[in-house]
Amino acid sequence: MASDADMEDYGFEYSDEEPEEQDVDIENQYYNSKGLVETDPEGALAGFAEVVSMEPEKAEWGFKALKQTVKLYYRLGKYKEMMDAYREMLTYIKSAVTRNYSEKCINNIMDFVSGSASQNFGLLQEFYQTTLKALEEAKNERLWFKTNLKLCKIWFDMGEYGRMSKILKELHKSCQKEDGTDDQKKGSQLLEVYAIEIQMYTETKNNKKLKQLYQKALAVKSAIPHPRIMGIIRECGGKMHMAERQWAEAATDFFEAFKNYDEAGNQRRIQCLKYLVLANMLMESEVNPFDGQEAKPYKNDPEILAMTNLIAAYQRNEIIEFEKILKSNRRTIMDDPFIRNYIEDLLKNVRTQVLLKLIKPYTRIRIPFISKELNVPEKDVEQLLVSLILDNRIYGHIDQVNRLLERGNRSKGMKKYTAIDKWNTQLRYSPSSLRLLIYALHSYLRILILSLRQLYGVGNDMNLA
Repeated sequence: MASDADMEDYGFEYSDEEPEEQDVDIENQYYNSKGLVETDPEGALAGFAEVVSMEPEKAEWGFKALKQTVKLYYRLGKYKEMMDAYREMLTYIKSAVTRNYSEKCINNIMDFVSGSASQNFGLLQEFYQTTLKALEEAKNERLWFKTNLKLCKIWFDMGEYGRMSKILKELHKSCQKEDGTDDQKKGSQLLEVYAIEIQMYTETKNNKKLKQLYQKALAVKSAIPHPRIMGIIRECGGKMHMAERQWAEAATDFFEAFKNYDEAGNQRRIQCLKYLVLANMLMESEVNPFDGQEAKPYKNDPEILAMTNLIAAYQRNEIIEFEKILKSNRRTIMDDPFIRNYIEDLLKNVRTQVLLKLIKPYTRIRIPFISKELNVPEKDVEQLLVSLILDNRIYGHIDQVNRLLERGNRSKGMKKYTAIDKWNTQLRYSPSSLRLLIYALHSYLRILILSLRQLYGVGNDMNLA
């Protein structure tokens, strides 16, 4: 056993004092006040104020009481009093409570207030400006960064892209060195900034900026980001590739997004799986994405079932069944604006596959028959046939008089439609080409009139023009 002298050497001190009754009184006052929150809000507020006044110095119970006061004033719609209490609460974060606990409480209040952000624009702005100023003074860079990201997300949800851009500039700057280059040590933070900015460019359809940022994001190798962040980047990349009609690249990105969301346990995985199916059908892939081990568990998910049926009908070239699935599953397929944008492309793909299979045994086939089989008007069939002839997927030409597709004579069909396509393009973009056409027609008419005069012996004095 060590002697008392030895204990003193190790810094131990004996005290005959019992735990201060004052701490117990403060704790009891806090919990009594908390119990009145639902039944007697005004009484609860008075009780929390008492807790703050009972502490001789700023400490944890006062911080907790102020946190409850802020929430209660917000519920009562007393926003001025709420902000006064919040400012007082923020004075505790420098020394009265631990950094982790203060971060947890501030995040909690931010989520609480941001829930109805769009209803009180001024309050939201004042709340976040107050928070950011306090965090700068406390030199809490981590929470400052997270708070700015939260505010950025709120502006994004509200469509306030101008306000969002200002915050993004500050966030970018915080991830850079003094010379203005990206700080690779802050790779994870940089990817979080890229993710929210990429979402903004996707929403505003600024594909040029989106492409630059997407490539920058994929080039960051020094980070170990949260899978949700990479899910966002990959999903937006897939949408970008879809807009450029690069179906294979889009399918790759949607699959990567699905895997990342799945790892994060995020519900966006279901949406990305739908987009993957869409891209696969548009690229005319024969591979079923649900055959893979990652996607297989979701094959019978109620949200996915319509897409699995759709891809099955697509692979069997059953166009009537395909259209029926689209109509009967409007909520899960057609109500998604992104999927809806590509339905016409998808229908064209299916009709093309059915048409190519339909005409394969024939050298001559009637357009009305094709129209009936595809369940589309004859003029749409003719447009589809012309595009397939121009793409060298069908060798032949259309007999418009007899409403026939004649296969086999490649040169006749190609020359005719290529010439028409070239002529159409020239007329569309060149006024001089139009003048040239009028001049050519006028010359042709003059030659025709002279020929008629010679044929019928009509004198030059007669005006046939």
